[in-house]
Amino acid sequence: MRRVVITGIGLVTPIGSGKEVFWKNLIEGRHGISDVTLFDTSAYRVHRGGQIHNFQLGDFLPDVDPGLFARATQFALAATQLALDDAGLDAETLPQQATGVSMGTTSGEPNLIESFNDRYVEDALGQVPTHFNERYPCHNIPAYVASHYGLTGTTPTMIPTACAAGNYAIAHGFDQIATGLADVMVVGGADAFSRITYTGFARLMAISPDLCRPFDRARKGMIPGEGSGVLILESLEGARRRRATILAEVMGCGLSCDAFHMTGSHPEGRGAVRAMQKALAESRINPEDVDYISAHGTGTKSNDLNETLSVKKVFGDDAYRVPISSIKSILGHTMGAASVIEAAACALAISRSVIPPTINLEEADPACDLDYVPNQARDVNVRIAMNNAYAFGGNNASVILKRLEDVH
Repeated sequence: MRRVVITGIGLVTPIGSGKEVFWKNLIEGRHGISDVTLFDTSAYRVHRGGQIHNFQLGDFLPDVDPGLFARATQFALAATQLALDDAGLDAETLPQQATGVSMGTTSGEPNLIESFNDRYVEDALGQVPTHFNERYPCHNIPAYVASHYGLTGTTPTMIPTACAAGNYAIAHGFDQIATGLADVMVVGGADAFSRITYTGFARLMAISPDLCRPFDRARKGMIPGEGSGVLILESLEGARRRRATILAEVMGCGLSCDAFHMTGSHPEGRGAVRAMQKALAESRINPEDVDYISAHGTGTKSNDLNETLSVKKVFGDDAYRVPISSIKSILGHTMGAASVIEAAACALAISRSVIPPTINLEEADPACDLDYVPNQARDVNVRIAMNNAYAFGGNNASVILKRLEDVH
C-alpha cells in the first residue's frame, strides 16, 4: 500500500475562490451568507443562502467557452485549475495516463431541468434545450474535468452520496493511489444552487431564516450553499520525486451506512460511530492522537445532537479535550462539495497550526457540551485531523489527515 499525500488545493466558495482568500476569510470568521438572487425566493419563508456571486469561468480558464457547461461543472473546472496551479502541475508535468478523477455531488445539475421547465411554462415549448443530454447527467462533471485535462489514468467517477459525497470521492482517490492504480488523483465535489434543492430543504423546515448556528441553543437549521473543492492527491514517492510541497498525508478513510432513515441519522449514531472507528483503524491511530475534528455541523437540532453523541462514543473522555468546529457556520452547506472543502480546511489547519472557528455560537445547547471553538480561530499544533461528513440516506464518511513530519 502506497502512502498518499495532498499537494494541491482548489476552492470556489461563498467566502472566496482560491486557497489564500478562502483561508483568510475562514480564519477571520467572515461568513458568506446572503440573500439568494439566482432565483425568486418570494414564495418561501426563507431567503438566505451561501451563494457565490460574480462567478465567471473565464477568470480561471479564459480559453474555455462557459456556455458548454452548467454551473456545477464550471465550479469543478475552476477548482481543478486552482488545485493544479497550487500543486505546481500543468499539461507538461501532469502524468495524464496515470491520473484519474473522482468527484462527489448531491444534485448534479438540476438547474438545467429548471431552465427547461421555465421555457416550457413560459413559451409552451417542449423542445429539449441544446446540449441538455451532454450537460445534465451528474457523471459528466468528472468526465468534463478528465476531458479538459486529458486525464486517462482511471475511469472518471462520480459519487452521488449527497452531503458526504466529497469524503467518498477522497476515499476513492486514496484507494486508487494506495493500490497502485493511479499515481495522481483529482478528487473533489461540486454542487450549484437550484430551486429544487432549496425547495426540498425548505419543505423539510430545515433552513434557518438568517444564519447557521451549529451547536447553539437557539439554532434554527442549516443554510444551503454552493461551490466546489478539489484536492490533488499523489503518491508520496511521486510528490517527493518532483519536490512538491506536501500539505498533509491522507492516513485513512471510514465509510458506513445507517440503513435507518432517508433523511435522519440513527438516534444512537451507529453509522457515524462506525465511520469514525473505521477511519481510525485504517489510519492505525488512537482517538487520543487526534488534535482536531472538523464536524459535519449543519446547525440542525438532530445533526448537532447526534454528532456530539457519536464523538463521545468514539472518543470517550478525549471528546472533551479535542477541539471541534463547523465551518458550515461560515460557508453554509455546500452539499457535495462540503466535505472536500472541509478536508482542505483540515489540511490548512495542519500546515498552518490554526483551527477555524464555529461562528454564531453564543450559548451552547446544554446537550452539545464539547469544545466547538466558538467564534474565534485558535492557534493549535494540529498534527492529526479528522474530517466527518454525514448525509441523507445514512451515508457517513470520515477521513483522517496527518502532518507529514519527515518531508520538508
